[in-house]
Parts: sequence; C-alpha cells; structure tokens
Amino acid sequence: MTEPLLDVRNLTVSFATDEGLITAVEDVSFTVGKGEILGLVGESGCGKSVTSLAVMRLIPMPPGRIESGQAVFKGRDLLKLAPADMRRIRGNEISMIFQEPMAALSPLQRVGQQLVEALQLHDDRLSNKAAWEMAAEWLDQVRINDPRERMYAYPYQLSGGQQQRVMIAMAMMQDPDLIIADEPTTALDVTIQAQVFKLIREMRHEKTAILLITHDMGVIWEMCDSVMVMYASKIVEKGTRPELFDRPAHPYTRGLLASIPRLARKTGKLYSIPGQVPSPFEYPSGCHFRDRCPHAFDRCAREEPRPVELTDTHRAACFIADQLVEKGPGAK
Repeated sequence: MTEPLLDVRNLTVSFATDEGLITAVEDVSFTVGKGEILGLVGESGCGKSVTSLAVMRLIPMPPGRIESGQAVFKGRDLLKLAPADMRRIRGNEISMIFQEPMAALSPLQRVGQQLVEALQLHDDRLSNKAAWEMAAEWLDQVRINDPRERMYAYPYQLSGGQQQRVMIAMAMMQDPDLIIADEPTTALDVTIQAQVFKLIREMRHEKTAILLITHDMGVIWEMCDSVMVMYASKIVEKGTRPELFDRPAHPYTRGLLASIPRLARKTGKLYSIPGQVPSPFEYPSGCHFRDRCPHAFDRCAREEPRPVELTDTHRAACFIADQLVEKGPGAK
C-alpha cells in the first residue's frame, strides 16, 4: 500500500473561552494520497476550518490548543516541527487557498508585490525582475486579463473572482505537494464558482493533492475522489465519492444529500435537516447528531457510536449504519 502524503491521526483541538473550554475538533483521523482530491463537507461551525488550520499550524495559541494527535506529512509530524521548519513548508510544499481573499491579501501592497514576495520568500536567489516576470506569467495562467497591468493593481481594485484567481496563482506557483482550499468560492456567484473550480482542476499537477473544504455537496460531486462528512467536531462518515452518494450510511450524510435541489423533483418543499448544529457547550451526550436524527433511539443518548467498517474505504459512525447503507440514497 502506498504511503499517504498526509496522515492525520486522532487530532483534537480545543479553545479556551470566557465560558470555559470547548472542543472544536475531536479525534479526527484521515489520509490524503498523492494526486487525490479529498472533500471535507459539513455545515458551518462543525470544525472543518479549524481542522485545516491545525494542520497548517495556524491556530492562534492561546486561546487555541492542540490537545492530541499527529499530522504526518511526507514522514514528518507537522505538529512537532520547529516554527522555522514549518514556515519553510507553508506556501512551498503545502499551500492554502483561503475563504476570503481580501482577508488573505494585504490591502496596502500591489498584487505584483505580494506575488513577488511569496516567490522570493521560498527562493532568495530569484531577482526582482525574474520574480516579477514569473508572477505575471502565473496571473496569465489563471486567466486574468492584462496580467502585467493587474500586477500594479491593489486587491480592492479587482473583482472577487480576480482576487480568488490571484490566491490560486499564489498557491500553485511553488508547485506544492498539497493544496488546502477552504471554501474557496463562498463569496462568488455561481458562474464564477464554476470557473474557479474548473481552473483548480486544470492547474493541478498529477502529483498535487487537494483537501477541499466546503458545505456544498454539489461541489463534492464535481470535484472530489473521496469524501469526509463532519458534524459537531467529529468525522461521522468517510468513503469514496460513489460510496457516499450511492450508499450513504449516516443519517447526517443522508440529510445533506436529501437537501440538494433536483430539477426532476416536481412538487413539494425542499428538504432541510431540522434544527441546527449545537454549540460546543451544548453537544448532546452519546451521538452528537441524535437531537436532529430521525432514527435516534435510547442507545444513541447513552453511548458514542464508533465507526462501522462497511467496506475497505467506507466507514460511518452510526449504530445502524449497516441498515441505512442498504436503503440507498433516497430515504432520509
């Protein structure tokens, strides 16, 4: 079996707040293989972004704290590396595309200056002229019109789609082994979203893996090879894309799939999962999803469900996973 590019094991992240300690990510484990696109999907507030920030060592500490776990990347545990070693990996071997490009780009520097700085940070042998030319070429590759002119623009002078294309160029130009894309198209309209995802697919080198974080199951279907479903700090289901869409085995996954609008659906209201993701201060005992689950029974309140192995690649943390998987995707 090929060794995974990234192997996250039993990751738990907490935050100290005025009201007490909360657990944002609990016992999360997953692997990403070379060239794989792995989707991490779930509602807002379930811990997706915290998971990615912990892997990148970007959790502010304090108030955050990595309680336990490992993030083994190419044989090195990122959570134990010296800060200087981690800085060399960020942007070079692992790049990140953030949800809000205006929060990641400096409003005080021209786009070209920021791209040149990123290039020279990882290769101090590059002259200003060479770095400037390379940055302009990358803006051209990500389909920005008049790239050399845009090099002189400030971020606020670009549209949201152009800003995100700059972030994609910044992420791709070091030829990283892993790209973490955290809701990269949330602020963009549907047409621009499709263009950005098409661009990411085209720009990705065969060996480059992507961890794609989203709340949109449509994006998961279009982009991903494998999928993890996260709810209230925990991974509740993992599998290949066909397994998750054709044989969902956790009630939360089934609810997400039932919520997708379908043109063939002629009558009736759109389905929505009742309730909302609970506050970390109010996670229910046992299964965190039980208060919203149509299949909950007494055991769900008493015990925490452990992952059930349905196939070599498909697991779901539900006491009746083996029954639900046989029903297919239609029933909630």
